[in-house]
Amino acid sequence: MYQSEISSIPVDCFQTIDEAVDYILSHGRGKIAVAINPEKILASIKDEKIKNVLLDADIRYLDGIGAVKVAQAKLKKNINRIPGCELWESLMQASGKTKRSVFLLGADSAVVSKTKLKLEAQYGVNIIGYSDGFFEDDGAMIDKLLSLQPEILTVAMGSPRQELFMSKCREAGLNSFMMGVGGTYNVFVGAADRAPKAWCDLGLEWLYRLLKEPSRFVRQVKLLEFVWLACRNKL
Repeated sequence: MYQSEISSIPVDCFQTIDEAVDYILSHGRGKIAVAINPEKILASIKDEKIKNVLLDADIRYLDGIGAVKVAQAKLKKNINRIPGCELWESLMQASGKTKRSVFLLGADSAVVSKTKLKLEAQYGVNIIGYSDGFFEDDGAMIDKLLSLQPEILTVAMGSPRQELFMSKCREAGLNSFMMGVGGTYNVFVGAADRAPKAWCDLGLEWLYRLLKEPSRFVRQVKLLEFVWLACRNKL
C-alpha cells in the first residue's frame, strides 16, 4: 500500500482489492473506511464539515478514476482503482470464511433484506442484524449497534450522511470496522445496474452511468473543475 495526498486529504493507495481486504481484516477494528472520488474532493474543498468528515476516517481508498490519476501523478507509480462495491463484496466473502459478525444498515427494507439473504446463502456471512436507512432516531440506532457490537458495520445511506453517522457511532464507543457503501446493496441484489466489466476496467464507469442516466450531465460537468484543478497542480 502506498500513501499520497489529494487536496490535503491523505489517501491510501492499495494495489489490489485483496490487499485492501487483508488490511481491513488485520487492522480495521474500530476504524472507518470511506471511498475517495473527485466529487468528495471537490465537496471537501468547498465545505469544511465534509473535509473534516473525510479526515476523521482512517482508511481512504481510491474509488474514482480521477482521484486515481492524481495519485498516480504524485507518486509516479501505477495505482489501481478500488471500486467500493467490489471491495465490499470481497470483504463480505472473507468475513463469511472467518466468521466475523456483520450488521447491514441502509437502503430500503426490501433491498437490505434481500442483501442479507443473499450474503447468507452465497457466502455464509454471519449477519447479526440489519435495518433500512430510513430511521429518524440516530441515537436509538447507535444504542442498538452498541448492544450488538458487530465486528463489521456497512452503511448504505449515501454521502455525506453515511460518513456523518459512522463518526457518531465511533464517538459513542462503537468498536466495529465501519464502511460507507452508498448504493452497493442495490447493485448486489440487482435493484440497480452497474457498468459492464469492460467499461469499469477502462475507467469509464462514469460515462456508462451518464449514458444510462442523462440527468447526471450537470453533475458530471461540475467534475471538469476537478480536472482543471488537477491540470494546474492545485490538488
